[in-house]
Parts: sequence; structure tokens; C-alpha cells
Amino acid sequence: MIGTLISRPPKTPAAFGLTSRPAVASLAAATISLLLMPVAGQSRGAPDSFADLTAKLMPAVVNISTTQVVKGKKQNQPEFMVPPGSPFEEFFKEFLERNRPKNRGPRRATSLGSGFIIDANGLVVTNNHVIAEADEISVRLSDGSRLKAVLVGRDAKTDLALLKVEPKGKLPALKWGNSGDSRVGDWVLAIGNPFGLGGSVTAGIISARGRDINSGPYDDFFQTDAAINRGNSGGPLFNMKGEVIGINTAIYSPTGGSVGIGFAIPSTLANRVIKQLAEFGRTRRGWLGVRIQTVTEEIADGLGMEKAGGALVAGVGDDGPAGKAGIEQGDVILRFDGQDVDEMRALPRIVANTAIGKTVKVEVWRKGRPTTLEVTIAEMEESNTKLASVDEDSKPEPAKDVTLLGMRLSALTAEARETFKVDEESEGVLVLEVAGDSSAAKRGLQPGDLIVEVQQKPVTTPADVAKQIDQIRESNKVRKTKKVKTVLLLVERARNKRFVAVQLDTVGKSGKKVPEKSKE
Repeated sequence: MIGTLISRPPKTPAAFGLTSRPAVASLAAATISLLLMPVAGQSRGAPDSFADLTAKLMPAVVNISTTQVVKGKKQNQPEFMVPPGSPFEEFFKEFLERNRPKNRGPRRATSLGSGFIIDANGLVVTNNHVIAEADEISVRLSDGSRLKAVLVGRDAKTDLALLKVEPKGKLPALKWGNSGDSRVGDWVLAIGNPFGLGGSVTAGIISARGRDINSGPYDDFFQTDAAINRGNSGGPLFNMKGEVIGINTAIYSPTGGSVGIGFAIPSTLANRVIKQLAEFGRTRRGWLGVRIQTVTEEIADGLGMEKAGGALVAGVGDDGPAGKAGIEQGDVILRFDGQDVDEMRALPRIVANTAIGKTVKVEVWRKGRPTTLEVTIAEMEESNTKLASVDEDSKPEPAKDVTLLGMRLSALTAEARETFKVDEESEGVLVLEVAGDSSAAKRGLQPGDLIVEVQQKPVTTPADVAKQIDQIRESNKVRKTKKVKTVLLLVERARNKRFVAVQLDTVGKSGKKVPEKSKE
């Protein structure tokens, strides 16, 4: 089994600068000779053969087959209504009984995948999706023998699973390598069970690192062009030292076959998860208790940041570590436990890998300046998903509708709540209309949305929104540094909140365009 992938056969590159030639006076010839010389630090080419390495590694790679009992479905058949006593009653009864399809009973479905041995006593690593729905799991060793496997633990978020077999003797086991040392362009070897063929070897290179294929919150895949197909899932990806640096998991394939784009879970991630599965039967991840979103260029401008980066806090858990430490909605997390958070998707991985109970320093961008807080990390539980809602004691006073930022805004009255199905606990300024060519429309705002904050300050009336926008414009008049070009809004829809950066430059209180000044 596998997500979807493929690769090309290894090619031995031509030797550069190895053939002696008579000296020539031509400058052109000398230039060509220099271009063909090896570059200092250049990686070694592919070996003449992968046979010796393959022979060493193959015995520790296994084929995995699963069986699942699928319940049969009752077959529907149309019924003919015949009046009682009709001369055709007996005829139709006999006809229906004779042609009535039999109910399909349970059937057994099978699937195939790959795995590899990491412990001589019988621990086997594979993908979770290979064994996810299995009632029975069996492992076939390289010598052809089959062993029944039991599930030690699984982790759906990283698509990893750990199995245990009971061998008669010691098994050959593979060693983990450090995927962090692998570089784009390095040669790799894949061994697995594509299409149930077993013992298949392909070679290629690492095409890219840090790929996010939207399969889970901790995506950080290797991309490789080593040929990987259905059935390779769970098999190892080796470096030229024979160390496992990845687990083949998915492929990109418009056709269902390999097109040279495969994805493998890096060993630095996999090894850590597998160790936890072996010890606890489950994963234990750090938990911060925030909901985050990407910091776009527009949002960065609205927050007064020099450049986009970090993770914007869109929500804070009620009783989570972040809330207890003072992290607030609207903060941008820049550094966590000494590690830079260059982009939003990096934060979940960093937090998850942090030891539970550890107190770490977190640097956030808050209201125009950096602030450092200390957070004690808790363990992630399935129940740790509830986020804080904004509770306001005061109700917005009735106010006139105003047009701002390409939107017609209104106070949130009882009638408006009923019309737009706004929750009773929600507070803010209601969006009644959105101009089709406005920045707000381009950012996805629509009638019925609530503007909860403007520039990280709560608003309950259209006048509050206008006041915050006027303050930005007045501030821009005296700014000698970078001027603010966007307004940062916290928008609520169906009780979910997100930050949206809307262009400032076109609309004033009256709804008329405000001319931009070229001079300060």
C-alpha cells in the first residue's frame, strides 16, 4: 500500500577531469578543461553497483499482508404489489422467490505493504495506513517464512505503526540514520514490496526536503525520485551507509503509477515516534494550547512587523499552557525554546517534540514590540482542543451603519442576530455588505461575518471600527518610517475566529475614496 510515488534507475555520471589530454595552446580548450574539473566538496558519484549494499540490507526488509473481514450488504430487490386473491398472485410469488438474490455474507479483503526490522527480537516498523483496518497482520521474512504480527502501537498523525513478531531466533535488524545530515542531491536506495512483488530495489536521489503534502499536522517529508509504487508503503529509504533515513509513505501520481515524485518520513521524526510507541504504546507530544495561522505580508504590515514570519495566535485554550503563561490572541510566536519559528507550520512540530513538563521561553511579537514569556509544556490529549471564546459583558449600543474598507458595517442588534444566525455569545460589529472589488472581498469576508477586533483592539460598534482606522491614518501622517498599509481584523464566522489583513488605502468614513498623498 502507499499514498502514491516513483523514481528513475541509477545513472553513473560521466567522470570529470579523469582523462589525460595533450596540452593545447587554445584558450577555449583550457577553459573547457577547467569547467570539467571536479569541484571541491563535490559529492561522490553513484557506485558502480548497489548489489553489495542491497545484499546487506535486504534480509531486514519484510513484506506485510493484512486481512480484514468486510460484512456483506443486503441486496435490495423491488417488490411487486399483487392484489390478494389475484390469479397472478402465486405466479409472482414463485417468480420472486426463484430470482431473489442471496444476501452476501462476510468476505475477507487483503492488502499488501512493506516494513523493516529494527530489533533482533522482532520489532517491525511500517506505515499506519498499511495496517489501519486490519483484523489479522502477517509478516513475510526474506527467507519466505511467515509470522503472525501483533500491533504494539500506532500514530495516525505521522502515519507510523510498530508491530511485534515472535521469531524462532534472532532477526537481522537495521540501524537508524540521521536524516538531518542528508542533503538534496544525495543518493538513496528504496527496498520494498511494490504491487506484492517483494524484494524490489530502486535507487534515486533526495529531490527536496521539508515537503508539506497536507497529510497531517507534522508534515516534513523527504521528496525522492527513487521509484516507489503501491505496496512500497512502510518500506525503508536508505543512505549510502545502509542507514534508514526515511520511511516511504506516499507518492504523487496523476496516473496511479510512479512518476518520480515520492515522499518519505524523515528518520529523525520516525525514530522519536517509534521509541514512544515501543515504550508507551502511544505517542506523547507536547501541547501548547493555541490555534495558529500564517502571517502573511499584509498581516505583518498590520502588526508593524518588518517581515512576515512566525505563527499568529488566532485562539488560546481555556486552561492550556499558553493561556496560563499569558500568551494572548493576536500574539505572533517568533521563537520557541531557542528555535526560530520561520513559518506557521514549523511550530506544531517544535512543540510536539518538546519534553512534557519542560518550561521554555517563548518570544512573541505583541503590539509593536517583542515580548518574552515562559511556558510549561503539557501533554497533548484528544480533549485538548477547546479554545477560548470572547466573553463581553456589555452589549453594543445601537449605531448608524457606516461604510469602511469596502464594507457596510452595522451594530449587532437582536434582529441582526436572528437574520444572520449569530450565536448569542458572540459580540462584534456585523458585516452587512461587501463590495465585490474590495480588498475585504478578496480576503474572503462576507455578509454575516463579525469584526471582533481592529488592530488587536476589541470593537462593538461601527464607530469603534472607524476610530481605529482613523488612528492608523493619523499615525501614518507623522510616521517617518514604514507606513501601515493594511488594517488587521479579527473576524468571527460560525464561532471560528481568524485574522484578516485588509488594504487601508481606499475607503474612508463616508465610503468615498481617500486620495493617497505622495508626500509626508
